[in-house]
Amino acid sequence: MTVNRFSDSARYWRSPLAPGADMLTAEYHDHSFTPHWHDAYTVPVIEAGAECYDYRGSHYVAEAGSVPVINPGELHTGARAVDAGWRYRVFYLPVEFVQSIASEVSGRAEPLPWFPAEIIRDGDLARRLALAHRALEAGGDPLAAETALLDALSTLLARHASERPSVRQIGSDAVRAEAMKARLTDDLTAPVTLAELAASVGLSTFHAARLFTRETGLAPHAWRNQMRLTRSLGALRAGVSVTEVAAASGFTDQSHFTRHFKRAFGVPPGRWR
Repeated sequence: MTVNRFSDSARYWRSPLAPGADMLTAEYHDHSFTPHWHDAYTVPVIEAGAECYDYRGSHYVAEAGSVPVINPGELHTGARAVDAGWRYRVFYLPVEFVQSIASEVSGRAEPLPWFPAEIIRDGDLARRLALAHRALEAGGDPLAAETALLDALSTLLARHASERPSVRQIGSDAVRAEAMKARLTDDLTAPVTLAELAASVGLSTFHAARLFTRETGLAPHAWRNQMRLTRSLGALRAGVSVTEVAAASGFTDQSHFTRHFKRAFGVPPGRWR
């Protein structure tokens, strides 16, 4: 049996019925996502093929009909798990939006919902999420689309969410890691050497790099580039030119910015906007 190979095709879009959310309709074959994170909840539905990804120290394969949720701020990758590639629909849902729905469902103020690392295999939920995604994308009856969205998200929360784990007590290593993060984000356009970063926390360059990578999952330069990308999204949404955003974000030039952006988000910044 011949399986048609998916292309690399992606479209980001928004809907007024999901305030602040981004949605993605895409299929991928050759593209692979470098380690990155989102400030929002990532809620995908795999429609065909299969995607593999690294998350929380484990390797996962999400097949058609599964819902591999990623919590906000958590590092993950993405690539094809089968020869054909994969096709999926994704919600990127703001934290405040998801928390407000959780509170509506329970009738009281709820703590931040959190999802386990394991892939959700719930065919009924997958159908509800896909239905809501298609309804929002079609832009038809807003009442039907909003009802489908609330139905899908309330089902996701009621069946699979738990409270966010309490934050562990910060030790001396984490304190140094946070200090290095602050140094790297203080001015994203200013060059920072590893020697300067290490000196700011009283460590050798070797130990500073090793500590930072252990605490964040990324080397300092990669983490800083991801932070630049994350902060560039607001300016892109506001209509600022890609050239201006690249310069303001601290990238060498537009091509440098575009290359990193596509590896993290699957499309060039101009198409994302």
